[in-house]
Amino acid sequence: MMAFRGQIQQVESEMAALREKLAQYEGSLPTRKIDSQVIHPSRWANRHDASFATSEFARLKADIEHAGGNVQPILVRPLKERPGHFEIVFGHRRHRACRELGVNVLASVWTDELGDAALFAAMDRENRERADLSSYEQGLMYQRALEEHLFPTQRQLAEALGVSHTWVRKALLVAQLPAAIVECFRSPLDISFRHAEAINAAMEKDRRGVLKRVERVRGQGLAPSQLVAHLADQKMTLGRTEKMDLHVGDKKVGMLARVKDGTISITISAAAADGAPDDAVEKALIEALRRLRA
Repeated sequence: MMAFRGQIQQVESEMAALREKLAQYEGSLPTRKIDSQVIHPSRWANRHDASFATSEFARLKADIEHAGGNVQPILVRPLKERPGHFEIVFGHRRHRACRELGVNVLASVWTDELGDAALFAAMDRENRERADLSSYEQGLMYQRALEEHLFPTQRQLAEALGVSHTWVRKALLVAQLPAAIVECFRSPLDISFRHAEAINAAMEKDRRGVLKRVERVRGQGLAPSQLVAHLADQKMTLGRTEKMDLHVGDKKVGMLARVKDGTISITISAAAADGAPDDAVEKALIEALRRLRA
């Protein structure tokens, strides 16, 4: 009896430890590997095709291939009209990478009721927190939600997403640019809020003049800042070289320079960069490129 009682106490102790451990995961969603072919993009999918041809997507795909699958799960909800199939809430790039690699997708399955408005809000929040959605994609996402009456007004859209009305207005300015102007950019993903505001201001003053200038610059592959200056008929100092130092911490490891044709050259000192972590150099380079393009 004493031995049996000891065993019971041991089991009760293990059960208490297990309950404490499980409590840490209370409210979390189950994850499992799912065939990528039965997972489908959301009707609210906000990724432009150009985003799957970037170096960032290539790196994501390489990381997933190296790991044998996505480490960070995507979120899906079951499709009521297609049993055994799922719709993506967020994680379209991870799903696309897994699909192209022919591997199953690690996914969290939302089993409770999730309406379209809640799905849209979750997708928007996840993308803004990751800060990897372009202004153009963000604008198209908001415009589609308004056109399909998911949200009746811009104000209600902003309030539901927890963003400012100004943020929504700026995003919509990008999405509502005429197709002829969007085609002048090397990629729609290059269009920023600032570019759209400058172009729209110019169009309010002289829409016909802006559209005439579109034909002169179409296909020239100008840098975004140069293109906007031409469309808005702004004076721009050509021949000037813009330079920016590349730092990792307090240490200068190289320099970026943009010349008159919009080309950006990158110079990195092997000696100066020696010992700096590769991811730190890459992060500094991406940040410097963003600042120089802005």
